[in-house]
Amino acid sequence: MAGLDDVFGELFQSVDAVILFSPSGSYYERCASIEDLDLIVIGTENTVGAETFVELPLAFDDIRDRIKFGLEGAIEQDLIEDGDELACATSVFSDGIDTVSRVRADAETRTGIYDLFVKSRAEPEVVKAVLELAVELGKKGQKGKPVGALFVVGDAGKVMNKSRPLSYNPFEKSHVHVGDPIVNVMLKEFSRLDGAFIISDAGKIVSAYRYLEPSAEGVDIPKGLGARHMAGGAITRDTNAITIVLSESDGLVRAFKAGELILEVDPEAY
Repeated sequence: MAGLDDVFGELFQSVDAVILFSPSGSYYERCASIEDLDLIVIGTENTVGAETFVELPLAFDDIRDRIKFGLEGAIEQDLIEDGDELACATSVFSDGIDTVSRVRADAETRTGIYDLFVKSRAEPEVVKAVLELAVELGKKGQKGKPVGALFVVGDAGKVMNKSRPLSYNPFEKSHVHVGDPIVNVMLKEFSRLDGAFIISDAGKIVSAYRYLEPSAEGVDIPKGLGARHMAGGAITRDTNAITIVLSESDGLVRAFKAGELILEVDPEAY
């Protein structure tokens, strides 16, 4: 009669590395004691003192996001390679590790999301909230019609100095933050109009309807993208902000940092 090792042993056969997501100290020590085992720890903190560690800016409740982001970070740090077979151990139903998934590293599916978080001075929760808002807009549009939008996140004071108002600022005396469901409904409505949204490091909506005025000289954006993307790329070269741009023409969400494109995702596949 077959035993559990016979049924589930294939999960661990010929793996190139074992990846532990936020393990306890005792769990890590048990794994670290196994000879000839490449072990990588991924989590919000290196509480176990792992020699090989990838930091997550967020806990990521969704297991797919947790693994996807973690593996992208491990590829970015050259800890794993394209095609590596990995056993990923993480928690799903409890505080401890209770689930193992076998995953193949795929460098071709790299989105740039790891760069987006680690290179932003804004709080990770803020970056996540703005990215999800842009993705949702990309999926649903406005009343079924495609819409474009430009969000500038972080270094708000400097960004305001390098832009001018196109109309009144509905957020001038408010203290609302991105991520609040009611605020997000407002942002979706305002996205129909021209101009950028300016959001602080902590997520406060500083302004809407801003015309960005940085020089576009030397900013390299993919061919076919227009003024919204050029402005979004240029403002990140002159400030410490990141920008998240939803394209009205092709529906993709792109992010820029330091004048460079670092993320491109299809909202329908996100």
